[in-house]
Amino acid sequence: MKVFNVLVLCTGNSARSILGEALFNHLGEGRIRAFSAGSQPSGRVNPVALETLEKHGVPLPEARSKSWEEFAAPGAPALDFIFTVCASAAGETCPVWPGHPATAHWGIADPAHVEPLEARRAAFETAYAELEKRIAAFLKMPLETMPTVAIVEAARKIHLEAAA
Repeated sequence: MKVFNVLVLCTGNSARSILGEALFNHLGEGRIRAFSAGSQPSGRVNPVALETLEKHGVPLPEARSKSWEEFAAPGAPALDFIFTVCASAAGETCPVWPGHPATAHWGIADPAHVEPLEARRAAFETAYAELEKRIAAFLKMPLETMPTVAIVEAARKIHLEAAA
């Protein structure tokens, strides 16, 4: 069985992309090997992101905020798909990725700076639910037999339907 490598990108790699990495790995059940990174990593994972994952029983044992340069370097895993989850990362000039992966943008509102804390927790729950819905829909597709262009089109459609 082919295992697809997925990279979830955001600017800070502390919240949304962390949730996406964990959800892809958890819901992918071995079909997906997911990573996350940021164009300007914060250097720390938002504690509410980890709290949200723990609440839902989604493991991410090695959660860390890291640069996308790590995945463009020699020896990095060949990526099949890249999902940007924030508008600023989607608009940045990305590194040249090994393997020329397919890309799609799934914009999710940033929960990291919502105040007060209880509102931030609610914002993380919303981000989690939105990502879970998109990722579950993506994983229902027969990725192994679909051409890349069809997968990208379907990923974009999933985003539009989820945002509607």
